[in-house]
Amino acid sequence: MEKEWYAHPTAVIDDGCTIGKGSKIWHFSHLMPGCVLGENCNIGQNVVISPEVVLGRNVKVQNNVSIYTGVICDDDVFLGPSCVFTNVVNPRSAVNRRGQYSKTHVGRGASIGANATIVCGHDIGAFAFIGAGAVVTKTIPPYALVVGNPARQTGWMSEFGHRLEFDAAGVAVCPESKDTYLLENGAVRKQAN
Repeated sequence: MEKEWYAHPTAVIDDGCTIGKGSKIWHFSHLMPGCVLGENCNIGQNVVISPEVVLGRNVKVQNNVSIYTGVICDDDVFLGPSCVFTNVVNPRSAVNRRGQYSKTHVGRGASIGANATIVCGHDIGAFAFIGAGAVVTKTIPPYALVVGNPARQTGWMSEFGHRLEFDAAGVAVCPESKDTYLLENGAVRKQAN
């Protein structure tokens, strides 16, 4: 039976991986036992996906990304070049902390910029936008735009990746999709059409 996914000949795919139909794994990437990739994922060059990592459908992982045990990404997540996840809060070379990994959940449609670091145990909300080089040290709400070290919220983003400008009534319209968003009690939600 022919594979329903593609791996470059230099990629290392350990036994016990689950890889969805239409996914592509590129040069020098390593998928470790027990990781799960949904359908139509694109794994760039020199990516490490550790055991028990789960990537949903249509997740785009750019070059040089490390995704360690404890990370779960929902559908349509974008992981920018050289971003990294941690999984131990207090690592020491001489202390084995396997089995003490903290979990990180990345919500549907979230984007994490190039060279960002996600400190373990802090979830990223759906459609949040983590700026390039940001260091995330706390949980990020859905649709939030965060930048800097430590990452601080500077605004809100639409599902199409545009900054939302709210009027006095707490209403914003995405310039591309024309979807309407409401800001109420410090949280954003997309209004049903």
